[in-house]
This record gives sequence, C-alpha cells and structure tokens, in this order.
Amino acid sequence: MITYSFLQHYWWFLISLLAGLLSFLLFVQGGQTMISSLGKTEDERRLIVNVLGKKWEYTFTTLVTFGGAFFASFPLFYSTSFGGAYWVWMLILSCFILQAVSYEYQNRPGNFFGRNAYRGFLFYNGLIGTFLLGAAIATFFTGSQFLVNKANIAEFSGQFAPIISQWQSPWHGLELLFSDLRVWLLGLAVFFLARTQAVLFFKNRISNAEIEGRLDKALVVNAIPFLVFFLAFLIWTLAGKGFAVDPATGTVSLEQYKYFNNLIQVPALLILLLLGIVGVLYGIIFSIIKKSWRKGIWFTGIGTVITVTTLLLTAGFNNTAYYPSTYDLQSSLTIFNSSSSYYTLKVMAVVSLLIPFVMAYIFYAWRALEKTHTTIDEINQKDNHAY
Repeated sequence: MITYSFLQHYWWFLISLLAGLLSFLLFVQGGQTMISSLGKTEDERRLIVNVLGKKWEYTFTTLVTFGGAFFASFPLFYSTSFGGAYWVWMLILSCFILQAVSYEYQNRPGNFFGRNAYRGFLFYNGLIGTFLLGAAIATFFTGSQFLVNKANIAEFSGQFAPIISQWQSPWHGLELLFSDLRVWLLGLAVFFLARTQAVLFFKNRISNAEIEGRLDKALVVNAIPFLVFFLAFLIWTLAGKGFAVDPATGTVSLEQYKYFNNLIQVPALLILLLLGIVGVLYGIIFSIIKKSWRKGIWFTGIGTVITVTTLLLTAGFNNTAYYPSTYDLQSSLTIFNSSSSYYTLKVMAVVSLLIPFVMAYIFYAWRALEKTHTTIDEINQKDNHAY
C-alpha cells in the first residue's frame, strides 16, 4: 500500500523537478536581456528574437504548471506565500504576461507603442523575472515572515473564509530584498545563469558569423559572475544554520550545518548535486575552450535541472522545513504539515504517470522546430511566420 509519507515525498520531488526544468528554460529570459548587446543591426536583433520566440511558451507553460502543481499538492504553501508575499508574485507574473504580449504584438501593424517598447518589456521580463524567481527560491533556505494558525478553521462563521496564514510584514514579500544577503546572491546567480545558458543556446541555434563572433566574450562575461554568486550562496547555506524538524513532535528548531548534514545523511542528494555542478561546469568550460563546439547548452541545461532539483530536495527532505518562518519557527511549513489529503495526492499521483508522455511530445516538438540552424534569410521569408 502506498503510504501518505511516500506521496508527500513523491510530490515534493515533482515540484523540485519542475523548478529545475523552469531554471533551465529561463535561458529564454536571459536571451531577452541580450537582444541589443548581441544584435547590432535590426536583422540581427530579429534573428535573436525569433530564435527565442520558438521557445518562450515552454518557459511560460512550465511556470504555470509549477504554480498549479504547488497549489494542488501543498495548498498551505500556496495560500501562505502567494497570499502573503503577493507583491513579489504579482511582479513575477506581470513580467511573464508582458513577455507573451511582446512577442505577439511587437511587429503587428498599427503598433503605437513601437517595436523597441516591446523589446524593453522583454528585457524587463529577463531581468526582473529571473532575479525575483531566484530570490523567492532563496527564501526556502533563509525564511519568511508569516504566522500559521490552523485553529482559525474552527472560527469559520459561514460568512467569511477562515484566515489560516497571516503575513507579518506590510511589504508583503518585498521585505525579502532586505532580509538576507543570500536572497541577492541567488537572485543574481539565476539572472547570470539564464544569460549564460542563453549564450550557449545561441551557439547551438544561430548561424550568423557576426553574432557568433560576439558569443565567446559574452559567455565569459556572464559565466564568471554566475559561478561567483552561486558558489557564495551554496557555501554560505551549507555552512550556516538550517530549519530542522523533530520527526516525533514536529517541533522546528535551528540546526547548524543542517543542509550540509542533509547531503551527508542522504548520499544520493550529494551525488546528484555534484553531478549537476559538474555538468554545468563542463558545458561552460568546454564551450570556452573549444569555440566551435555547439552542444554546451545540453550539458549545462541538464546540469542545471539536476542541481536545482537537488537543492530543493535538500530543502524539503530529511525532516527539514522547506518554507521556514523567521517570525515564528513553529509556523514553518514542511512537506507533512502543508500537503493535500492522502486521497488528493494519490489521485494526482495516478495522473502524474502521464508526465513521461508529455515530456516525449515536448522533446519531439522541440526537435521538429530545430532541424536546422536559424538564419536571417529564413526569418525574412515572406511566407514564414516571424516575430
């Protein structure tokens, strides 16, 4: 028989995997911040926009799926974070809405905003969207200011829904920018990772001598700060205190080296983290050494998925509070006290068996769109749908 604990762990794994996939697909956002720096002519900029335009829907869909899966499997997190830190999430969502509008309308007849205005929206999405997503994930390790009182359910009057979670800051999420330096470290790491992966993606997809000549420098310029910010966040987090949960009582307490201990006590997590980091480094370093090599995006991309997935597993597995409260430690959320019912998780687990088929279709569609490298002549064809 499938246990409740197994389902809770299973769904935290799926949530972590979706976060890893989203982190990889953010290369679209990273590329949007480089349209002007890599494209010096209008043809070159259109080439970059159209290469990214074939992939932006994957990122948007993954973000929506990530949010929906979190809501269904861990509703208390959804109501606490999305309902409390709503300014952060509203800013993130606005970024992605502007992205969708920008791709579809930047070249439409009668566009009174102008093409450059929409490209400015794409830059905004690439900068603010990636940074805030990284900052939000950082709070899984640094904590947030909220109070959870499940006893409020008993006070339901029939007129108003009971308020279980209450955010304790009037900034409603924006205070995270002033709460812990690690928030900035991970936010900037995600931003520069997105740009680094964008460069590797362009090396893989674009056939244009002028743009390709600028990619090698752009790779170094973005990869170095990414590695600095990410390693600083990782070392600080592993060497600092974490939020441990007593499995017998559910009491949350601070434990020195908690996340490092998780890696040691669950060796599979340590192995996966090392494999992910090696994959990221291999894709970057080999692309710098061998300038004609075009496959770096796959090594760095897969490494990113594995690394981010493992980090979130480390934040939630092994009796750890994945969404800690710095206002009240005992309000911290774990995969046990914030999940849906056994029946809900079990039914969704059956539905999740369709995921491999969906992934296979995405892989097929991706390959179908990328049979050849994209050129300026291709996007200038009159019968070709181009952004």
